[in-house]
Amino acid sequence: MSAPFDQLGLSPEALEAVRRARFAQPTPIQQRAIPPALAGKDVIGCAATGTGKTAAYVLPLVERFAGRQGTLGLVLAPTRELVQQIAEPVRFFSEPRGLHHAVVIGGEDMAAQVDALKQRPTFVLATPGRLVDLLENGAASFSHLEALVLDEADRMLDMGFLPQIERILAALPRRRQTLLFSATLGPDVSRFAREQLRQPVRIEVTRSGTPAERAEQRLYLVKPEEKSPLLLALLARDEATALVFTRTRERADKVHRTLQRAGYRCGVLHADRTQNQRQQAMDAFRKGTYRCLVATDIAARGLDVEDVGHVINYDLPHAPEDYVHRIGRTARAAASGVASTFATSRESATLASIERVMRAKIPRRPVPREDPIFQAEWERLQTAQRDPGPPQKDHGVSKRAEGHAPGRHARTHKRR
Repeated sequence: MSAPFDQLGLSPEALEAVRRARFAQPTPIQQRAIPPALAGKDVIGCAATGTGKTAAYVLPLVERFAGRQGTLGLVLAPTRELVQQIAEPVRFFSEPRGLHHAVVIGGEDMAAQVDALKQRPTFVLATPGRLVDLLENGAASFSHLEALVLDEADRMLDMGFLPQIERILAALPRRRQTLLFSATLGPDVSRFAREQLRQPVRIEVTRSGTPAERAEQRLYLVKPEEKSPLLLALLARDEATALVFTRTRERADKVHRTLQRAGYRCGVLHADRTQNQRQQAMDAFRKGTYRCLVATDIAARGLDVEDVGHVINYDLPHAPEDYVHRIGRTARAAASGVASTFATSRESATLASIERVMRAKIPRRPVPREDPIFQAEWERLQTAQRDPGPPQKDHGVSKRAEGHAPGRHARTHKRR
């Protein structure tokens, strides 16, 4: 049984905000991270996706900065979507205390962000690439910064952001509090923490690499050409919302077309979609307008949907740790769900790596080859291979659903 919020050292104002947020009890990461963060100590927090780690650093920093002026806190996160997600609790908890924030992300008007920084917001929430741009232009200054938060540090390092992070660190005061939160603590994250944090309090509420236990995991060993028939067969078995992960943008578009052709209302998220398209797709998925959302790992970071019933790994992830992030999407807060994974014989080495990281075998399930929907899609694919017809153009979702701007080639992930 966790201690209540009123035993964590929070002020009456903070406790009132917690009540307004309808937080009944602190999550394990909140219970263990808030007291040392309030005391100004460095913290390494390892917790699975969806366990409440944003509030674990927002609440103590708001407490420490209340009533003060200037830019005192910087939060770095790997994607635009995650920064925008973080902005919601920052706004909720900080604005009643007279604190403000600025969002600094790629794909948005840089001039407006420069103007926002000139207002000296208490918190700056940023992706590394855009923040480096502003530092190089002399538009950002952190001379009085007191706290740095690295959210989803494992993902930032996996995405190659270390050079940008080092550039940002060079612009920050050496004496500061650093709070590092991550779903996994691999060698790169551990090495970075040793170099950058001072005598940190280490908190690991979930064993590194262990997914949320509420997700029922299923593994289907398939032939490559069986993935689409299996996907449609699984979706037909229930009415749960589904988040479908692919390894590449091209695969995401292909699966998206398959689902649309089968009559599913769905969106797609990948780096070639404009920010407006991505935001509209996420909003439609959250509201239930779309039952399915097809995404690559990078695009789905920061996607916060409370009732995803089914995560489907159409392709195995590039990195074994990403499996943990993926299936955590269907076991957020007190929710539960199903995580189905498709694996071919060529992916056996990747599958073995995932199971080593998890320290457990994923339960195997038989492929429902006798299912009528599976058979119908299988036969359609066989017919298409024999008579492919003219090449299809990928028009994406409708303009009304996804915004008028067509897809475009993205800049490298380091400038997200």
